[in-house]
Amino acid sequence: MVVAVAFDSAGEAAVRDFVRPTDLAALPPVIRDIMGWEEKLWERAGTPTYPCLIDRDHVVAELYGMVNVPSSVWIDENGRMVRPPESAGSSDNFRTMDPVTFSMPADAAEDGKRRRKVYVDALRDWIENGAKSRHVVAEAELLRRTRGFSDDEALAAAHFRLGTYLHRHGKAEAAKRHLDEAVRLRPDSWNFRRQEIVLRDPALTGQFAATPEYWEALQALGDRYYYPPVEMEGMPDPVHPNQRATGG
Repeated sequence: MVVAVAFDSAGEAAVRDFVRPTDLAALPPVIRDIMGWEEKLWERAGTPTYPCLIDRDHVVAELYGMVNVPSSVWIDENGRMVRPPESAGSSDNFRTMDPVTFSMPADAAEDGKRRRKVYVDALRDWIENGAKSRHVVAEAELLRRTRGFSDDEALAAAHFRLGTYLHRHGKAEAAKRHLDEAVRLRPDSWNFRRQEIVLRDPALTGQFAATPEYWEALQALGDRYYYPPVEMEGMPDPVHPNQRATGG
């Protein structure tokens, strides 16, 4: 069973067109490149029939330690995690993107499609083979790949929750202070950062938070990863994180 969760504090208005797109064929090819969908996978795309939830408070992200999208976690029929939260086949390839046109070099786009295919094929293998899938992570390794929250991260989550609450109740200035503090305390949470950007400007609701501020924060990463590499059999070697976007 697949369950999709959209993390967006603006609620349904922000994600409606993504959860229930009216015309997939009308989406520009650059979207396929960004998301890493090769043609054969894209041809199978359709309006989701599985549950698509909207998590305005980012509760799922908080519980599983997710700091970016798209992220996934594999949970078996017994409720046991068999793969920890990880990027669902995305990589730092997108940092080669032109921030104005969103276009990507052909080699980066093709590499992204290879990674997405590896991830989707691994998911299919798990569906078919269950606990015998070579992509199921042993318990000891699962513990290695997961960790608890630091004091700063826990405090960041509290500030984020309070900030979104205040924003919903019309207290924009007070909300901004708490959202800014959440980003300061947990700068690796791009979920926090994007929400802070979008909630500050209602015109960005339902849009990519690709503002100059976002690109500046991305470039400031330097040699640090935006998407930590996925540890999975068959996955190509990690893209060097210094392949950052230029311009803007």
